[in-house]
Amino acid sequence: MQLVLASSSPRRRELLALLGLSFEVCPSEFHEHPTVGLSPIEQVRRFAREKARFVALVKPRALVLGSDTVIDLDGQLLGKPVDLADARVMLARLAGRSHHVHTAVALRDREQNIETVEVATAEVWMKANLEQAHEQYLASEESLGKAGAYAIQGLGGDLVGRISGDYTTVVGLPLKLVAHLLRSAGYPILVNVEDLYRRKSYANWNRFAA
Repeated sequence: MQLVLASSSPRRRELLALLGLSFEVCPSEFHEHPTVGLSPIEQVRRFAREKARFVALVKPRALVLGSDTVIDLDGQLLGKPVDLADARVMLARLAGRSHHVHTAVALRDREQNIETVEVATAEVWMKANLEQAHEQYLASEESLGKAGAYAIQGLGGDLVGRISGDYTTVVGLPLKLVAHLLRSAGYPILVNVEDLYRRKSYANWNRFAA
C-alpha cells in the first residue's frame, strides 16, 4: 500500500519521517477558505478532509494522509497571516493568553473506501509583554505561512511559556494520532511510538515536554 502525504509543509514531512515510514509527497491544491458558521474544529476537519480527497483523485490507489492546523482563540479561528502587519496583530492578540491548537488528520483510500478524520488539540500559553521580542521575531519572517503567526519548533518557541497536550500537535502533525489512524487502516508502524515520544527527537520538543 502506497502512503502519500498531501502536504507541502516541510514540518509535516519531517514529523512523518520520524515514524520510519516510506511515503511520497503530493501537495494538495485545495485552497483553505473558511466557511461561515463553522467552528475552528469543524473548519480544520474540513480542510484536512478536502486536502486528502483532492490528492486521492490524483492517487486513486494510494492511502492519502491530509492534515491541517488552526489556532482557536476564544472560539475564533486564526489562520496564516497575509503579511507581517497581519502577523503583528495576531501575536499581539495571543500575547499573555492561552489558545488552543487544533490539528486534524485525514486518511483517504478510494480503493478500500476509507475516509477518516480525527482532531488532536493542545493548549498553548504565550508569554506576555513581548513587544520588542515580537518585532525581532517578525524581522525573521518566520511568522509567514504559520497558523497564528508563530512556529513553536523555531524561533517562535521563545514566545511560548508552556503547553498542555501533544507537542507534535502544535507543530502540525500529531504523531500518536497519525500512528493510530494508519494502524487502523492496515498500514504497519514499525517504530516504537512511545519510545519516540520519550526521545523527543525534534526541534524544541524537550523544551515543552510535560
